[in-house]
Amino acid sequence: MGIVKFVVPKGSIEEATFKIIEQAWQGTVSGRGRIYRVKISDPDIDVKILRPQEIPTYVQEKFYDVGITGKDWIKETDADIKVLLDLEYGKVKQVIAIPESFEFNSLDDMIAYFAENNKILRFSTEYLKSASKYIKSKQSYKKHFGELEPTIITPWFRIGNNKNVEIFLSFGATEAKPPEDVEAIFDITETGTTLIQNNLKIIDQVMESTAVFIANKDSLKDPIKKEKIYDMIVLLKGVVEARKKLHIFVNVNKENLDELLKILPSLKGPTVSNLSKDGWYGVNTIINKQDYIRLIPNIRKIAQGLVTLEPSQILSLDNIIIDDDKID
Repeated sequence: MGIVKFVVPKGSIEEATFKIIEQAWQGTVSGRGRIYRVKISDPDIDVKILRPQEIPTYVQEKFYDVGITGKDWIKETDADIKVLLDLEYGKVKQVIAIPESFEFNSLDDMIAYFAENNKILRFSTEYLKSASKYIKSKQSYKKHFGELEPTIITPWFRIGNNKNVEIFLSFGATEAKPPEDVEAIFDITETGTTLIQNNLKIIDQVMESTAVFIANKDSLKDPIKKEKIYDMIVLLKGVVEARKKLHIFVNVNKENLDELLKILPSLKGPTVSNLSKDGWYGVNTIINKQDYIRLIPNIRKIAQGLVTLEPSQILSLDNIIIDDDKID
């Protein structure tokens, strides 16, 4: 039995999650695609795959010490967990979308129209709690319905006391529901392409979500688990940071060395070494990807032999601080 129980998401971000794990632990994930229990190169970590919707609650309840899920599901479940690291992949927008033929430009406008005309406004979503809270936050909802709760409808229960606003649980293909079944959807989108293909348009953006690394708060109080979890943060953060960087190697003659060093950003300081040819140096450093195109015109005028590599991992071995808790 491993020291730390780690739960990772199945579904749309599954492949991206396995990729970051393989980069972080410098090894393959074995068993993937066949079973819900996979192995990584660290024997002290037990890994299981579950739906991202379940992960915040299961980590909260300490079925697992740590996990990866989306910010959207943390908000939906209102789980009492600790977010340790934004992994910066799986970026999606949570939106309200309606048929293109509808003339409303915002959810506020739509709520007001349906309320004033005594029509039932129906939504479809997987995010029942988030949708209800967001709909209630609109000024037109407060004006017409006060503190009434939208009616949430699932196969198992019906709750809420506002019969004029209904939220139906979706089991998938949410974008297919309008206009016959509902008037609007509360859903996530990456590019908006699927919505457009289904003749839908976005009228409100609720939030942006990415994959995050989370932990059970009690697990962080256990000295042994905490040490292992902090090691996991270092490895995962190393991949997140490496994806923003480039490792460049440049050959430059002595006359241009100082000029080159002035224009090169780096994590700490460029490494300069003598080449076998007298009067020439090799310079290597880590730069931000966003600086690369800007630097090229200047580098090519004063240097030769530029080689560019994408690092798989950059580990910061400085102290990690989470809130006021520091570990060496």
